[in-house]
Amino acid sequence: MEDGGSSIYERLRDDIIHGRVKANERLKVADLASRMGTSTNPVREALQQLRGEGFVIMTPNRGARVRPIDEEFVRDICEIEVLIEPALTRWFVGIVTKEDIEELESIQAEIEGLNFADEMKHSNLDLRFHKLMYDRHYNRHAVDLWMRHRHILWAISRRFPTSLSRQSNVLDEHRELLACIKAQDADGAARMIGRHVEGSGRHIIERMRLARLTAP
Repeated sequence: MEDGGSSIYERLRDDIIHGRVKANERLKVADLASRMGTSTNPVREALQQLRGEGFVIMTPNRGARVRPIDEEFVRDICEIEVLIEPALTRWFVGIVTKEDIEELESIQAEIEGLNFADEMKHSNLDLRFHKLMYDRHYNRHAVDLWMRHRHILWAISRRFPTSLSRQSNVLDEHRELLACIKAQDADGAARMIGRHVEGSGRHIIERMRLARLTAP
């Protein structure tokens, strides 16, 4: 049975993020189609999508190759998110309800109670927190891009433990963000989410750099 294009895309993306295909490795359409049990068209479509997201580099007459998932890759994603998330957050402050704030506070209480004891559970709670803020936004392209970037960064960050200082900063940043939202301070909330994104990106990059420098 032939897989759909989105399934091929997801499988290839996962292979790249987790290093099952190596940086700069050539991606031959016929070989990938054979390995994944599909025709070449879904593979070509998946490679174009991955190219658009920066995972794949295509060169005329040389085909596709894997872009290294390195510090520069994470930096590029985070620079985009520093533009997107403050805009989404500022809009949310303008439409937030009492019920929204109560739910955000409830999720934050769960996050603090968990205190990073389980990284996967923390990530799921954090996703609920931010989805509540962004899900009603009218610009679905921006929200979808945020979601894709979040999945990418989560997959990369899973390779490294979160430092105690970053754990503390995450909790503080969420508290300050909530305070700005409750005060209807849209500019303050936008600045706070920008700091939150920058801090998370910086932490991932520092961990990646340390792993590279200490690799055998």
